[in-house]
Amino acid sequence: MPRLDPETGEPQYNKDGQPIYDGYCIELIGKLAETMEFDYEIVTPKSGSFGRRLTNGSWDGIVGDLMRGETDLAVAALTMTAEREEVIDFVAPYFEQTGILIVIRKPIRKTSLFKFMTVLRTEVWLSIVAALVLTGFMIWLLDKYSPYSARNNPDAYPYPCREFTLKESFWFALTSFTPQGGGEAPKALSGRTLVAAYWLFVVLMLATFTANLAAFLTVERMQTPVSSLEQLARQSRINYTVVESSTIHQYFINMKFAEDTLYRVWKEITLNATSDQAQYRVWDYPIREQYGHILLAINASGPVPDAKTGFQQVNDHADADFAFIHDSAEIRYEVTRNCNLTDVGEVFAEQPYAIAVQQGSRLQEDLSRALLEIQKERFLEQLANKYWNESARQACPDADESEGITLESLGGVFIATLFGLGLAMITLAWEVFYYKRKEKNKIQTIDTEKKQAFVEPVERKKKFSNNVARLRKRDKKKSDNTKTVTIGDTFKPVSEKVSYISVYPKGEYNP
Repeated sequence: MPRLDPETGEPQYNKDGQPIYDGYCIELIGKLAETMEFDYEIVTPKSGSFGRRLTNGSWDGIVGDLMRGETDLAVAALTMTAEREEVIDFVAPYFEQTGILIVIRKPIRKTSLFKFMTVLRTEVWLSIVAALVLTGFMIWLLDKYSPYSARNNPDAYPYPCREFTLKESFWFALTSFTPQGGGEAPKALSGRTLVAAYWLFVVLMLATFTANLAAFLTVERMQTPVSSLEQLARQSRINYTVVESSTIHQYFINMKFAEDTLYRVWKEITLNATSDQAQYRVWDYPIREQYGHILLAINASGPVPDAKTGFQQVNDHADADFAFIHDSAEIRYEVTRNCNLTDVGEVFAEQPYAIAVQQGSRLQEDLSRALLEIQKERFLEQLANKYWNESARQACPDADESEGITLESLGGVFIATLFGLGLAMITLAWEVFYYKRKEKNKIQTIDTEKKQAFVEPVERKKKFSNNVARLRKRDKKKSDNTKTVTIGDTFKPVSEKVSYISVYPKGEYNP
């Protein structure tokens, strides 16, 4: 890999104007040069990359340079293929088995504070609310009209019992969903039958919700769009591509050609089977056809010019709807450096990396011995641990998939709790206001009654005084005419005997 300037990000060059490289193969060639004591110069192929057979039978890239004798050996991510071995020689593999792998962007989990509500559909939630309301109403109705309820049969229950008013009935139905239960149940058999059926409904609904919530949150964290090449070939939502004219691209072309050849041979065998070959007469093609579909999808998406472009396209598709099929070693290296990427499925079409030399080169045997020596020193293992360091993934914010359920998934539970606390405070304020208003009205009523109790005796006394004055006036008028009786503060006896009535009470008047 070209060494980049840490500040500008531009490739660095030596004093001769040649690019400076870093990487696994650079350290490997340096170790081989130290062990075998030779000097070397790194050159890049004049055209192409690893090598491709041209129409005239020649090769370009690294393989072409070795064929023409322009380079002595190639230390690169060069896989051993039978096609290449026809024109160049390979040394013993220096890297573990590599192959083809699929890389895709990690699907972004859509977070929602009320995600736990999506475990059940809206119609299920509405049905639960309807069952709660109907049960509360039925409990009140049965307790009111059943002759064996505590309300209608007080002789059988002399102790205090719960009175199932409409409010208490709804509260019982609601609290039955909680671990502590609804409290005291109705006394009548009809009410208890209803409550038993309702409790069975509550148990089943709580168990269903708990199981679905656990499975929902677990599957959400483990879910990936595809998990194998077969799944990738069967779906149509995710597009995918390869590097144009690479060994991976050629692999799918060859597999498509093999599928066509096998189908043609199977068809000929089936159609031309004689009576002695009845076992070949089958109606269904016994081999799964998938590489033809894969190659069509790759051509539809368009192969990319290099691996960097492929990884960039995967990273740009935040909806995880684009995949890149490439060399497994390079994909795993890129995954350790980019937290957005992840590899899916298993490695297939495995092949080893090997150092290539010119055909018949004397370096082949010397390089094999040098590789054995550095393998004994575990140098290659140290290099692999350096460049494919899985511990670098720990720096990613979501590197550990088993870290637990995030706050975003269950934040709605806390919001609902806070809403309940706020509603409780509002209810408390309303209760205090209602109580004070009720007490104020009560005091006003008492004051009014006191005023009426004070005013009524006064009016009665005033009325009585008016009656007495009227009576006095009448008696005076009569006495003026007859001169027989005197009513007043003093009494003067008359000569004739008369009877009189005292109109004043003996003591003080108390209304």
